Amino acid sequence: MKDLSLHIMDITQNSIAAGADKISINLSVKGHPQMLVLEILDNGRGMDEEFVREVTDPFKTSRTTRNVGLGIPLLLQSANMAGGELDIKSEPGRGTAIEARFNINHIDRIPLGDIPETIKMLIMANPNISWTIRFSSPNDNFVLDTDEIKQHLDGISIANSNVLEWIQNTIADGIKLVYGGVLDEVN
Repeated sequence: MKDLSLHIMDITQNSIAAGADKISINLSVKGHPQMLVLEILDNGRGMDEEFVREVTDPFKTSRTTRNVGLGIPLLLQSANMAGGELDIKSEPGRGTAIEARFNINHIDRIPLGDIPETIKMLIMANPNISWTIRFSSPNDNFVLDTDEIKQHLDGISIANSNVLEWIQNTIADGIKLVYGGVLDEVN
């Protein structure tokens, strides 16, 4: 995949297919050397230990429509190409946590892509899911929680086009606030 936003879309689609109604997307910059860390946490069906060990194999999938699942293997490849790694923790009935790390200064680190648009689309297509979006760096922190937003909407759907536009713009501002000066691509 050409950017991180596409990986986010793909992995969260797995979470949705696994029945998750709470999904957290965390993107942070930390460590020395500085790493870009993507965490996607859900409360879906989860996976047993054997499936977790095999899930990075593109020919191991829970899909019934085809025998290939490329999302996690491609995320692993993107992380490895950028001097990083991928960790998966999962427990049946309790959900899954995926963490991908990318060396920020590695020549092969994929760009962020259009994360605000991706998150807007995920919320629009799945308004009943509780989404938490967190960005953090040594500079600042940002959190967007759709449950909190819904409390202030006074009956207006979170999938309303004006609300979605506000969410998209707020996330874009959050990325600039947190990563401006840290990630070259958002300066």
